[in-house]
Amino acid sequence: MASQAFEEIAETFDFLDDWEDRYRHVIELGKAMPPMDDSFKVPALKVQGCASQVWLRPIVEDGRFDFQGDSDAMIVRGLIAILHALYSGLSVDEVAKVDAVAELGRLGLNDHLSSQRSNGLRAMVQRIREEAASRA
Repeated sequence: MASQAFEEIAETFDFLDDWEDRYRHVIELGKAMPPMDDSFKVPALKVQGCASQVWLRPIVEDGRFDFQGDSDAMIVRGLIAILHALYSGLSVDEVAKVDAVAELGRLGLNDHLSSQRSNGLRAMVQRIREEAASRA
């Protein structure tokens, strides 16, 4: 059920042999992401459970889910970009059907992120699912 954008990320990860290259790619994805306006970096949009500061701003138009996100850590910005590729454009109902653990597992992220980053990633996925569900 992954989007074309996520499939492209997965294909790139398959092509990159070592984790250092993948790590750099995640950072590049974060750098390429449009910046979030500082006016949205407010407590209500902050994701709890992340070691870094993370903000997610949900946007739903015509029943389609999207979000803006930002973090003060480059690797986390990259993780946000990956989640954006995974969820953006889905209907609010489809968001709940995405098996994020399996999809992100295809990238090998589970094996190479610190426990704090893994917990933060889970917190972001949970927040995305809750935001979509509240708008369904």
